Amino acid sequence: MATHFGEYLEKLLTEKRWTLREFSRKSGVSHTAISLNLLWIVIGAVLVIFMQAGFALVETGFCRAKHAAHVVSTNFAIFGLGFVAYYCVGFSFMFGGYSFPNLFGYDKPIGGDLIGHGNWVFLWKGGFFLQGHAYDVAVMAFFLYMVAFMDTTATIPTGAMAERWKWNAFVGWGLFCGAIYYPLFGAWTWGGGWLAKTGITFHLGHGYTDFAGSGVVHMMGGVAGLAGALVLGPRLGKYGPDGKPRALLAHHIPMAMLGTFILLFGWFGFNAASTLAATDNRFAVIATNTALAAAFGATISMFWVMMRTSKPDPSMMANGMLAGLVAITAPCAFVQPWAAAALGSIAGVIVVECVWFIERKGIDDPVGAISVHGVCGAWGVLCVGIFSDGTYGGDWNTTGIATKNIYGVLYGHGGWGQLGAQALGVATIAIVMFGVALTFFKVQNRLTKGGIRPTEEVELEGLDLPEMGVEAYPYFGGTVGTSPSVGSAAGVASEPVTSDQ
Repeated sequence: MATHFGEYLEKLLTEKRWTLREFSRKSGVSHTAISLNLLWIVIGAVLVIFMQAGFALVETGFCRAKHAAHVVSTNFAIFGLGFVAYYCVGFSFMFGGYSFPNLFGYDKPIGGDLIGHGNWVFLWKGGFFLQGHAYDVAVMAFFLYMVAFMDTTATIPTGAMAERWKWNAFVGWGLFCGAIYYPLFGAWTWGGGWLAKTGITFHLGHGYTDFAGSGVVHMMGGVAGLAGALVLGPRLGKYGPDGKPRALLAHHIPMAMLGTFILLFGWFGFNAASTLAATDNRFAVIATNTALAAAFGATISMFWVMMRTSKPDPSMMANGMLAGLVAITAPCAFVQPWAAAALGSIAGVIVVECVWFIERKGIDDPVGAISVHGVCGAWGVLCVGIFSDGTYGGDWNTTGIATKNIYGVLYGHGGWGQLGAQALGVATIAIVMFGVALTFFKVQNRLTKGGIRPTEEVELEGLDLPEMGVEAYPYFGGTVGTSPSVGSAAGVASEPVTSDQ
């Protein structure tokens, strides 16, 4: 999350011992620039928060009508649950020992720290509940931006675990994600922890680099969704007696596609604003790369499904766009437009094949969240080590090699080391953080009376009335879109039918 501007400014202030006023006078960068950067961060935060509406529409549209009130409510409630937990302890755990000197006013750490930053301070320096040094305009702006990212991670499992998740168990996940799950890996990466330092400790390029969160946000949410789906098991009726998957049809495809467009809109705040500075003009490259990956992801997934099934599928076009967006999120600042188009195209194919593969393995993901966010998130992280062209990066993760930007293997200059750092990050999420999520859901399932899944009777009736007390569509009896047929996940194109199906 560092930028050229921030690194350059910090270096001048440290090496030349300039005050901020002296820097403003000698360099022409004024307090107005810092205020502009603060405004940029807040606008970005608002855009990312609006993405919650997109997630709510996508997931609700891809699910069945009898569960719609429950699914949309999980997407609504996760905002508050994660927010509260991140405010109380998560933000301090993640960024307690870190700061962004003289970039937008976040000049010193707020106090708290978590194992993994390097100095092993834990729980006794404060910073919780945004107290102490956190009561500052710059910290408040950055907190608002980061809490929006955290809520994205928290909401991803609500899609993968939809239609069979008790409300009380969901509440526990929201608090756990905001307080511990997301901040833990976040501290290791964006908080200056051991993965960020692998450029120094293991000479792996600039260390783990994830500009806006393909791994920190999306893959983290994807592996949590996979863990939860494994504990819950598939929805009733998803697999026939022969073990083959059946489609539990989406009830509102237009709703899901509208949500996808909202997510595209908000994603520009997700990626471009991650410069943390409007004075860093790289945001123009980032925004364009983001749009290119989205467009190519949607288009290539459409053509791929047409080739495999003879017809385009609206839900796969939507997931193809999201796959491209997820994939470009980590490398968006480091790659050229052709690379954004290429990696988005590859993501559009990956997501289609991955949805079918996961389904064949008996894992029920109603919206394709594991494929979109988990698998394509991993692809995006690796793309930093493949496509980065060396025109941006500087002293990323404060490695001390300010004269060298970030290179992928296609451009030489130590790109294999960078790819190694990216692969280590992917492995950490896939093994360690998946293990954390799986342990949480298994323990929760064991300790919850009756487990975290509703009874068969409740699930067949639909979760709306038993769990929420209301129906999303009372005049239709919540029965729209429930007819099973041979195919794939709800709203997702069926795999090509062969004579033995």
